[in-house]
Amino acid sequence: MNYKPLYLNKIYLITGAAGFIGYFLSKKLLEQGCRVVGVDNINDYYDVDLKNARLEQLKPYEKFTFIQGDISDKSMIAKIFEEYKPNIVVNLAAQAGVRYSIENPDVYIQSNIIGFYNILEACRQNPVDHLVYASSSSVYGANKKVPFEETDFVDNPVSLYASTKKSNELMAHTYSHLYHIPATGLRFFTVYGPMGRPDMAYFGFANKYFNGEPIKIFNNGDFENDLYRDFTYIDDIVEGIERLLSNPSVGDNDVPHKVFNIGNSNPEKLMVFIETLEKCLSHTLGREILFEKVFEPIKPGDVPATYASTDMLQKAVGFKPETSIEEGLQKFTDWYVEYYKHY
Repeated sequence: MNYKPLYLNKIYLITGAAGFIGYFLSKKLLEQGCRVVGVDNINDYYDVDLKNARLEQLKPYEKFTFIQGDISDKSMIAKIFEEYKPNIVVNLAAQAGVRYSIENPDVYIQSNIIGFYNILEACRQNPVDHLVYASSSSVYGANKKVPFEETDFVDNPVSLYASTKKSNELMAHTYSHLYHIPATGLRFFTVYGPMGRPDMAYFGFANKYFNGEPIKIFNNGDFENDLYRDFTYIDDIVEGIERLLSNPSVGDNDVPHKVFNIGNSNPEKLMVFIETLEKCLSHTLGREILFEKVFEPIKPGDVPATYASTDMLQKAVGFKPETSIEEGLQKFTDWYVEYYKHY
């Protein structure tokens, strides 16, 4: 391991800066005195107020510049690169969500394919020290072998979202090969925490409870063969990214491109996660909380298990996520009740 600490004198361009991971990463870099240029289109895929609340917390930092725009706008991206000359680019802007991609395929091609192509082109025209970009655990598709390792075969995605993320990895590899752009892809595993995405299951469960509605669990009520998820707390994700920023990959065959899993490598049954969420919410509110549950069949595009091997990340930068779901969910429920005033 030849780990270099964060470069404080570099300019960081973070796309998706009003998003969940983008906000927390921007905040961490700004707290250390880095210059951050944030880009986000603030679309209405989920609650815009939450995106604006995140941005409000970044605006007081003197070294933060925010630009509202879409990465699929090629001329805007080119202008940002020419004006701000970023040294390190973190592309977190993407249309997220597996189920949403079944009903709204167009936005995935626009943002995840065309948008990422624009970022790669800008890095080619304006050379950068490092491009870090979001991939996803969904690229593993319905792989049966666990834990998932970066060397596994990933040519059988089961959703359009997963296809776009696999495409990003291929595109980045090609640009690294042709133009020697140091690039690192990150396969995130079910990220959760305060100020998270309302479209994620744990957030939706809390919303349903306070709206007096039952929660839907897509496992057919089969507790023996329940869905497994590698839930990864936001602080662990951000630390993993931060450690990689100043450590571009040498890669294989002289192509400076590598892909890493960032997950908890400790998968939990979905039902255990739900029970822990109930306990944490009970603790926050000081009374027993139990969700009303409705069991339904697994949805198209969902995978039965996600389970990350994080050995490569640990070897590269000496980091392994370690936040337990008890600790992480307690922080989420404390924030949730405060933010939505459910005292």
